[in-house]
Amino acid sequence: MSRISIPISLISDRFGLNRFTEGTARMPLANRFSNIRPISEFFDFKRISKPANFGEIQSRAGYNLSYFASNYAVVFAVLSIYSLLTNLLLLFVIVLVVGGMWGIGKLAGRDLEIGPIKATPSQLYTTLICVSIPLGLFASPISTVLWLIGASGVTILGHAAFMDKPIENAFSEEAV
Repeated sequence: MSRISIPISLISDRFGLNRFTEGTARMPLANRFSNIRPISEFFDFKRISKPANFGEIQSRAGYNLSYFASNYAVVFAVLSIYSLLTNLLLLFVIVLVVGGMWGIGKLAGRDLEIGPIKATPSQLYTTLICVSIPLGLFASPISTVLWLIGASGVTILGHAAFMDKPIENAFSEEAV
């Protein structure tokens, strides 16, 4: 059985994925995490205050969402890891699917022979699907994703709304 060779550049050009690999020194994902603000600045309790009105909430959120974008990405990643650690069945299903795909890929198109049992890669993929779909549905991934959206939304938008702008930025917006 011959392997099908798909040029990755064709796929990345077609779907615009080359933006993740552009640049010789660093990838944009690395740029995202290179400007993480210090934790003392992110948790500056002296700057937390109740906004006076909805306009101030919008102003603070607009500023803080761009200023602390990398920190908010870390918060989302930590909440994602927490949600997987608290839903061990979903974590097991993810590891099962990734490990199964990796293991079947390592066979390189050959049949798996264990004693008298002989299974083709097609049979292995079918077995993996038949096992992982019911387990995946039982693991409640939709409720986990909804919890993740809600928890990160409340945490990130709450921080962005209640964290006051720095003093130097507050005066730069006023009209003279």
